[in-house]
Amino acid sequence: MPAEPKTARRAAANPAIADRVPRDAPGVREIGFSLPARYNASALLFDNLANAAGRCAITGPAGTRSYDELCGEAAQFGRALSQLGLRRGDRVLLFLDDTPAYPAALFGAIRAGLVPLLINTLTPPDLLRFYIEDSGARVGVTDASFADRFNAEACGAMLRHLVVVNGDAPAEAPVATLTAQRWLAQVPRALDAADTRRDDMAFWMYSSGSTGRPKGIVHLQHDMAYTAQSYARHILKLGADDICFSVPKIFFAYGLGNSLTFPFSVGACSVLMPGQPRPAAVFDTISRFQPTVFFGLPTLYTALTKASEAKTAELGSLRLAISAAEILSADVFSAWKALSGLEIIEGLGSTEQLHIYLSNTAEAKKPGAAGQRVPGYELKLLDRENRAVADGEEGILWVRGDSSAPCYWNRPDKTAETMRDEGWVYTGDRFVRDSQGFHFFQGRADDLVKVSGQWVYPLEVERCLAEHPAVRECAVLAVTLPDQRTSLTAVVVMNEPQFDPAQATTQLQDYVKKALLPYKYPRSIVYVDELPKTGTGKIDRQALLKRHAEAAD
Repeated sequence: MPAEPKTARRAAANPAIADRVPRDAPGVREIGFSLPARYNASALLFDNLANAAGRCAITGPAGTRSYDELCGEAAQFGRALSQLGLRRGDRVLLFLDDTPAYPAALFGAIRAGLVPLLINTLTPPDLLRFYIEDSGARVGVTDASFADRFNAEACGAMLRHLVVVNGDAPAEAPVATLTAQRWLAQVPRALDAADTRRDDMAFWMYSSGSTGRPKGIVHLQHDMAYTAQSYARHILKLGADDICFSVPKIFFAYGLGNSLTFPFSVGACSVLMPGQPRPAAVFDTISRFQPTVFFGLPTLYTALTKASEAKTAELGSLRLAISAAEILSADVFSAWKALSGLEIIEGLGSTEQLHIYLSNTAEAKKPGAAGQRVPGYELKLLDRENRAVADGEEGILWVRGDSSAPCYWNRPDKTAETMRDEGWVYTGDRFVRDSQGFHFFQGRADDLVKVSGQWVYPLEVERCLAEHPAVRECAVLAVTLPDQRTSLTAVVVMNEPQFDPAQATTQLQDYVKKALLPYKYPRSIVYVDELPKTGTGKIDRQALLKRHAEAAD
């Protein structure tokens, strides 16, 4: 197994290092967050045995589990993984769809003192091998439908065992395979929590790698509990009778909180929907399982409001609709309200902070704003010389809260860039804050490009185009021309399938020139039927840039 870097070992083992946010920091004091020095994150699930053992923990198309049943399956997973020779702190790669097997494997591994990796199931074999080698994972857990992804290229020399859930293990594989149903059958359904510290490693997620090699984002045992006491308690206000349904998957930090952390923290129920989030499947799941709190993304809300099934959708069970990750347009906000009667509550977070730290609320909201500071987090806007900016002025956002990752695994350079002194995290996102504390996203600090001698932020142009009534969704890219000049290209999905491209291009370009400044218009516009999406539902800008480069060749 690759040697653990000194910084990461200390972050996992030394509370003085791992406690990157001072215990008396204003955000921590504000929400009264306190856990014992010895704490294991599986308590989020297992503590429900005392008062909610018979209540529904998980339901959905793949099956239903009470808290007692799910804890039993998690205990079996933790015991069985340890019997494969894994020791405290060893990594286990989870490559799973959203079924009851996911929380069982995740919390079972954590309870046994192991460190699960939550991996995007759209990952190809070559990147899967990078995750295995970077983390040193010797055991993987996957759905039968994904087992073929673990070929010789993916497994390499590091992975030793592959556990297959929701089906049989393949007859031939480059590593030893185990069918979970048989493997767990005789394993006891009880397991004491490993004697972990609140600041020990609990699990990892990986960044998308859109700006380079993916980074392993380390989270500690207390981080999930912190997000529950900050965001879930103050924004969602969940009760034991709530039923949460997150379309974003568990491997996404946003989805992990929505589907598992938050409902488990109050003994509520969560709906897990495997497979692709097609509108028909989403509407059917809402109708069948009657969730009260719904979590989506702007691209999902767009698809739902435009779908033919929307006309007959049964959404009466919902009391709250949440959106995050990307900017929510006024058109989508209005369309969802007309469809469901609910106003979408928009927020913004990051994998480094594990969940949302800026949010609107049902009582305080502004269209186009990422929201106000979530209790438990501190925010500051600084200019490029690290000086505080006033309300109404643009600055780069810094955030601090006790759920922030202490480091990127094996990446001391990137850790130093992002995780700063006293727990402050440099987000690289530009915002303007108004006098009421609402923050308005302006783009990335590093996406300023020069077009025709003038500086332009592509996101500003994208947001402008998105407001045109003929545009369903769009992305604006900065592209390099053969003569090395930079230009803006818009990739647009129109609302109506029949239109004249030349006429539409003139109209959209003129619209941007008038709404912004003449030089900011996109020099070319490409029309597509659908924009590519990442596994977390965001627009896949890297895929669009790759398509543009291939088309140029």
